[in-house]
Amino acid sequence: MIQESHPNLPKRIAGLREIAYNLWWSWHPEARSLFKLVDRTLWRETNHNPVRLLKSCNPERLNALSKDPAFLQAYDAVLRDLSNYMKADGTWYKGLGAGDTRPIAYFSAEFGVHNSLPIYSGGLGVLAGDHCKTASDLGLPFTGVGFMYPQGYVHQQVGVDGWQQNIYDYIDWDAAPVQPALTPEGQRYVLKVSLGGWPLNIAVFRVVVGRVCLYLMDTNVEGNTPGDREVSGRLYGGDITMRLRQEIVLGIGGVRVLRALKIPAEVFHANEGHSAFMFLERVRELVADGKSFEAAVSAVRETTVFTTHTPVGAGHDVFPEHLIEEYFKNYWPSLGLDRERFLELGRVPGVPGWNMTALALKLAGRSNGVSRRHGEVSRQMWKSLWPRESVEKVPIRSITNGVHLATWVNQDLASIFKKYLGPDWKVRQDDPALWSKVDDIPDEEFWRTHLQHKQDLLNMVRDRVRARWMRDRMDPSQVLAGGSLLDANALTIGFARRFAGYKRATMILSDPERLKRILLDPWRPVQLVFAGKAHPADDGGKMLIQHIYHLARDPAFGGRIAFVEDYDMHIARYFVQGSDVWLNNPMPPLEACGTSGEKAAVNGVLNLSVLDGWWEEGYTPENGWAISEGQTQSDDRDRLDAESLYTLLEEKVVPLYYDRGSNDIPLGWVRMMKESIRSIAPQFSAARMVKEYTKNMYLAQDPVTAGSK
Repeated sequence: MIQESHPNLPKRIAGLREIAYNLWWSWHPEARSLFKLVDRTLWRETNHNPVRLLKSCNPERLNALSKDPAFLQAYDAVLRDLSNYMKADGTWYKGLGAGDTRPIAYFSAEFGVHNSLPIYSGGLGVLAGDHCKTASDLGLPFTGVGFMYPQGYVHQQVGVDGWQQNIYDYIDWDAAPVQPALTPEGQRYVLKVSLGGWPLNIAVFRVVVGRVCLYLMDTNVEGNTPGDREVSGRLYGGDITMRLRQEIVLGIGGVRVLRALKIPAEVFHANEGHSAFMFLERVRELVADGKSFEAAVSAVRETTVFTTHTPVGAGHDVFPEHLIEEYFKNYWPSLGLDRERFLELGRVPGVPGWNMTALALKLAGRSNGVSRRHGEVSRQMWKSLWPRESVEKVPIRSITNGVHLATWVNQDLASIFKKYLGPDWKVRQDDPALWSKVDDIPDEEFWRTHLQHKQDLLNMVRDRVRARWMRDRMDPSQVLAGGSLLDANALTIGFARRFAGYKRATMILSDPERLKRILLDPWRPVQLVFAGKAHPADDGGKMLIQHIYHLARDPAFGGRIAFVEDYDMHIARYFVQGSDVWLNNPMPPLEACGTSGEKAAVNGVLNLSVLDGWWEEGYTPENGWAISEGQTQSDDRDRLDAESLYTLLEEKVVPLYYDRGSNDIPLGWVRMMKESIRSIAPQFSAARMVKEYTKNMYLAQDPVTAGSK
């Protein structure tokens, strides 16, 4: 595929193919700069996609670059860096003395590695992408398993009435960093699965992420019915039957793909319950080898990790038992089970339906939530599966999510870190002692860099609304709502989340007159910039967006409220790097973690959040603000939280931002920005997270059982 897609590359720079098809480039500034040198305008127009860039670039330009000494020097250096990186010498994992033992297979319904591979919807997928990148950096023997999704996730466009319009486009795989997976004999691999009388052909593709490979399945292949071709068509698309089919393919098909391609996997990690059928398939393999069902389950538990990501009941997949029976009636005999014993695997006492999270918790040897609070909530939520145990002894641990700093820290700020913290700051990113050097960064240099990030955010917003204005000739009020009047001198509050009711996106809008006084203060102006998608079927979430959009269009708010369409990883970087304040106010305890706030914090953006998820662990009065600090649960929680939010803005946040010295630098604000980075970067880096998974889950020898700590 690579050769066919880029036949125009001169031999001297043919290595650009290898760089473009390894997403390693996405978190290495020198590699990104190399592609900018190819054609800066085309780089921007292709949305930073080097595969599309090389495919679209003028052959004459490529020929000229192959003879340009300055370009060749940069090209040779990047190719050498990639080669050295791929050797995996001296990695953290090698230092453990584990060698390549216990290779890990990581199953996830979505992977958010880069926007050039749009097979993710939000936090779960981006977390999976950060996990893979960090596993690569640390040298873990790690493989990802997921879906191709030819139509990806929904694109968002907001109409003049403020209603989210769901748009699906087919992804051009010839212009994405994807290659067909080959068998050890070098043949294109197509898996054939038959379950419950349902035959299916599955093509497999390979994506390289540094030292890690993702194997992605696609049912849009010859031999399948039109309906079966749609099984992998969209992320979280279709009805309950389509969802079940997707999860059968992910879990059972994923294990069979690894076996057929002879990819080593000893430890299996299920990222959320979508892939829990993987546990059943591994049990089936062992029963086929002669083990009893009980012995097979025990063996699987020893090498299985399950991470649950949501404390919201509706976020867990539950299928009607008659549907499970339809697809698995020919499968459970291969486990040595009858119908009743099989169905019991997915049951929650007193609750109808087959629950995928319950299945995973029953068969996984090690399970965890994704923050300390989420671990506590999960133990309470699933205690009925261990009725004889106290809540404290329910075997669900917690490993708090972290973020891949090389991906999310702004490149200019990363250069400052390199200058003042040391050239090895990325390697030592989970070392708290390293981050104490943040205080050595001169305030003026630090603040100037942040102001540039803020300007970059506002430029991005204006460029997008200008492009939409030119393309669609939209109503002038939509140009206002899209952010055309945003002011670089105003305190900028960013809110970018999935629009679900419990996240309370409109809480800050609950008192419009009080909000106007805050936003329109002529001496201390404030502006709100929103972004995020509602699930395509969630009309409640769409109504929240509509409410924000109506206020953004209202001249009475003076253009101080904006909504940015079609939020993705590309836009997210601008938001978490360029906002002044990161607002997050879900209803506790429904925020599992909230990694977007971590991404903002490591860029010096100050968090203003309720004490839930990661912020309960990361907050101090010196690094941000806590909404309703010290308040317990109350029936009037929405009103009390809104009152606390407004008071914090009026009495603390806004005054501190506008308290300027003679050089126009808000010294108190900068001090908090530095403290945010110093206290949060090491504790909430993905390096710390993956090291915890490795030591406590992947390399641990004994499964966690009820009653263990």
